[in-house]
Amino acid sequence: MIDMLFIADFFADQVPGGGELNNDVLINRLVARGHKVRRLNSHLVSEQDIISSEAIIVSNFVNLSEKNKEMLQNKNYIIYEHDHKYLPSRNPAAYANYKAPKDQIINRKFYMNASMVLCQSKFHFDIIKRNLELENILSLGGNLWTEQQFASLEKLSSSPKTDTYAIMDSPIAHKNTHEAVQYCETLGLDYNLISPAPPTVFLRNLGAHSTFVFFPKTPETLSRVVVEARMMGMKTKTTNNIGAIHEQWFNKKGLDLIDYMRYKQGEIENNVLESLNV
Repeated sequence: MIDMLFIADFFADQVPGGGELNNDVLINRLVARGHKVRRLNSHLVSEQDIISSEAIIVSNFVNLSEKNKEMLQNKNYIIYEHDHKYLPSRNPAAYANYKAPKDQIINRKFYMNASMVLCQSKFHFDIIKRNLELENILSLGGNLWTEQQFASLEKLSSSPKTDTYAIMDSPIAHKNTHEAVQYCETLGLDYNLISPAPPTVFLRNLGAHSTFVFFPKTPETLSRVVVEARMMGMKTKTTNNIGAIHEQWFNKKGLDLIDYMRYKQGEIENNVLESLNV
C-alpha cells in the first residue's frame, strides 16, 4: 500500500467538470487497490503535505504555489494533465499549428521533472510535445467512468432518440454555444439547448437527441461529453479541436464504445501506477 497525495484545483464534489469526474473515478480505483489517497486542493498544499507523501499525482495546478512546485520536483510525482498549463492562456489554438513561441512557455521545468506527464489523447500528446519538446509524456487515449455510470450509458444508448440536434448550453465562452446555435439555425435544423445539470440528468437530456453539435474554440484534450454522446449512440458534429475524434476507436459507438472504454479503465489505472513506479 502506498500513501499518495492527489493535488487538484477542485474536486468533483466542488466542480462537476469532466476532468474532476475522471479524477474522482481514478482516486476511487486506487483506493480499491489498497492505496491510501489523500485529496488536497492545490491552494491548501503545505510543505509537510509534500514531504510526508510517498507518491504524488498532480492534476490541475493553477492554484499551486511556485514554492510548492519547486518542492515537488524533489519528490516522486506525475502530472495528470487535463489541458495546457504550460501556457498562461491555456489555449494553444491561439497560435499557428498549436505551437506557441518559446517565450510564452511557462512551467516547463515542472513538467520536465515529473516522472511522467499523462495526456488524455494522442491529439493532446502531440500538442504538448510540440510545445515542451519533452520525452516524459504519455497518451492515455481515454477517460474513466464508474461501473454505475457505464450501466447508465448502456441504458441511454438503447433509449429512443428524436431526430433533433443537441447543443450544450454552456456559459463558458470557449465552449462556443453561440456558433453551434448559429450552425443549426443557418441550416434550419431542429435543436435544443441542454442546460447545465447534475451529470446523470445532463446525459439523459443529451441522449434523447440524435446528434450532438459542439464547436469549441480551444482544443478539447479528449472531450468527455463527446465520448459520452458516442457511447449513447449519438452522431456528433464537431471540429478538429476534439481530441477523441483523432483516436482509432472513435468509429465505435453505443455498446461497442462502452465495452472498449471498460477495457481502457484497467489500462489507464495501470499506466498511472507504472508512471509513479509503484
